[in-house]
Amino acid sequence: MLAVTAAAAVLPMTAPSTAGADTTADLRVESYVLPAGAAIPSLEELHSAEGRERLRRAATAAEPGAALAQETVGPAASSAPLSRRPSGSPPADATTGIQQRAAMGPTATAPEPARTMTYDECVKGLGSDKKFYVKSRFAVCNGASFLQTWTRNGQPVGTSMFNVRAVGTIAQNSRTITFQYYFTDFTTAGTTGAPAMPITTKADIPQSWPSGARYTRGGTMPGTKTFTQLKAQRTFKETVTAKPGQGSGSADLLFAVYEPAISYTPPAPWKLSGALGGKLFMLAPRWDAASYLANSTGGGTPAKKGAATFSYVPTLTYSAKAGAAERGVAQHISTAFTVPQDTKPYMSAKKVPGQSAKDPLHRLVNKTRKDDNRKAAVKQCKRYWGAKYTQGGKLECDEYPFATTYEGAAEADHDSEAKKFNFSVKPIPAAENLAGGNILRSFYAKNRIIDGMDDGFLVKIRS
Repeated sequence: MLAVTAAAAVLPMTAPSTAGADTTADLRVESYVLPAGAAIPSLEELHSAEGRERLRRAATAAEPGAALAQETVGPAASSAPLSRRPSGSPPADATTGIQQRAAMGPTATAPEPARTMTYDECVKGLGSDKKFYVKSRFAVCNGASFLQTWTRNGQPVGTSMFNVRAVGTIAQNSRTITFQYYFTDFTTAGTTGAPAMPITTKADIPQSWPSGARYTRGGTMPGTKTFTQLKAQRTFKETVTAKPGQGSGSADLLFAVYEPAISYTPPAPWKLSGALGGKLFMLAPRWDAASYLANSTGGGTPAKKGAATFSYVPTLTYSAKAGAAERGVAQHISTAFTVPQDTKPYMSAKKVPGQSAKDPLHRLVNKTRKDDNRKAAVKQCKRYWGAKYTQGGKLECDEYPFATTYEGAAEADHDSEAKKFNFSVKPIPAAENLAGGNILRSFYAKNRIIDGMDDGFLVKIRS
């Protein structure tokens, strides 16, 4: 059973308890945290032992509150448990951008990532079983349902509940993250003390890498409000800004964990039973001022240089549909994913990365190593297709993983633990190879992918 922590101090009652005149009864409140939108049992169902046990099992099966999205990367990923299930993501649309890319040909680019999210999008993205919805690494949300069962002498006499969802968004080239909170679906049934129940909302930043970073926070966080007051207010926001110069390395990297928490105290004479942790969810923001990414100088205002993102692996999507500018690249990668034994160079246990959050690709900025990757790929193209594999410049040697990643064709030359030949090469039309490269470069820029192992991305093929 999961429950939320009682507030440190009991606030004065703003409404009379509905417990009745019986002051000798044992009046208690059991609290459960479930995925936002999960099916909530009715008071009638809770009257049976079977119904109460079903609720307890559902709460026990729910993930702990202090968890991070499965797609988290960077230092935060090892600071807390990761979600057991993938986050929600935007619905797949195999036609998105294909006509535009076809018209642009070799100059095709990746789409702009989403930077806004409505409440309805968050609700739909979370569904009834997900804790996180990642629309992009600039627009994320999560939430939970809080259910309270009110009992007299161990028997349920009432229920109350509310949902909390939080949407985090970041404007382009901004160091400010906005968190919009939504309190919705307030309901009561039977006898409860819910209307006067104080509910406290706060958010901490318990960890930063490097430690000691300072943040500027603003907005309209409500502090402590009663059930009735929050039902009327419904929504509020908080902003978090980190100034540049607090991070590590030349990219001025600052990672953090943002941790909202909900807590409440039932009004007397009700008592909270079996109180446990009340941390609702954890998000993983990041700030950088990398010289190879946009706004590295702040447009002449050093205090505004760089930008924020969320530390989640984004997905680069290529299309293998007829007419797609990058079709040859997409077909090559699809083969490497699905039938790696048919790719060159031969390797009996080949499994290329970039297919799951546990094994992403990592961007490489160093020019020398990128050149090493390209040379190693071309060597294999010549080995299998001959020195004239380009057919007079019509074809180019395409490689996966990309030459601009640490997992490129020369990885084994730089990492003694890497498997040799765990990559694929194939001659493809030069224009399609160029389009694929331009889409990749623009994807790096638009999603603020940083160099190294503290970031990562995935690749998906639409056909």
